[in-house]
Amino acid sequence: MTPAAARASANANIALIKYWGKVEESLTVPTTSSLSLTLDGTRTTTTVSFDGGAGDVDAVTINGSHAEGTALARVSRFLDLVRARSGLAERASVVSSSTVPLAAGLASSAAGFAALAAAASRAAGMDLDDRELSRLARRGSGSAARSVFGSLVLWNAGVDDATSYAEPVECGLDLAMIVVVLSDGRKSVSSRRAMRRTMSTSPLYPAWVEASGEDLRAALAAVRASDLERLGEVAEANALGMHAAMMASRPAVMYWLPRTVQVLHTIRSMREEGHPVWATIDAGPNVKVLTRGGSAEQVAALLRERVPGASVSVRYPGAGVRVEEAAP
Repeated sequence: MTPAAARASANANIALIKYWGKVEESLTVPTTSSLSLTLDGTRTTTTVSFDGGAGDVDAVTINGSHAEGTALARVSRFLDLVRARSGLAERASVVSSSTVPLAAGLASSAAGFAALAAAASRAAGMDLDDRELSRLARRGSGSAARSVFGSLVLWNAGVDDATSYAEPVECGLDLAMIVVVLSDGRKSVSSRRAMRRTMSTSPLYPAWVEASGEDLRAALAAVRASDLERLGEVAEANALGMHAAMMASRPAVMYWLPRTVQVLHTIRSMREEGHPVWATIDAGPNVKVLTRGGSAEQVAALLRERVPGASVSVRYPGAGVRVEEAAP
């Protein structure tokens, strides 16, 4: 019998209004709703085959290396969820390759688990609509719920598994994201551990959660009004507030490098010169710059000039999950 197999790919996304913290960790139900931009050219491609795997365990290969330890356990837990829902019992073989540096603050897990959710559910014979796929992807990595969709995406926090899902947001703005990579190394503290620490020890976290709800409403209003300046202002403030809460944790969660601060000052100076640029930073030292699509190449050139040694790339809005191949 030919084993069930499927291949799917998904792009990374960058949150403009952040997700940081969970009210229900086992189901990955977040404390706040979030808004993100899916980026072109950041795809992770994953093939899943329920072919018996490596005997009593799943066989997982990520970027050419066999996964072990925490990485293998995380993928296998997700596949267990697919097996439980589909009725399959077989172990799986998973091969995944990514253009996004792993664990470097560039949302690699979002693309990875969105692609895994699409490939595994298709291989298991599950017929999921986009909302159901978003809910499934969320169980692997919260931000993966957003990578199911392209361009601008809202993840509704909800209150339980059924009500926590992402959906696309109509957007007429000409958007681009400049990615300024200062380090592609592995994070010193995982996002999951950092979230728990921030929620449990930071005196600033409750205030950020409250402000984030207002930020989301303001951001969505800016999108409806096609007001890029307002959207950028709110996105930058939301990110800085999140990192302030993280830094106030006990002990502090400090992802920034000295050059992170340098880039923030550079962006502020460029804005004062009239360039449409606003910063956002995820769980890592790298800075992403929201800008107008028509200005993106000029902005990138200025950043390369003013931040020597950094890797600076231009990303435009990208598409959502794509199932590229499926075997009967």
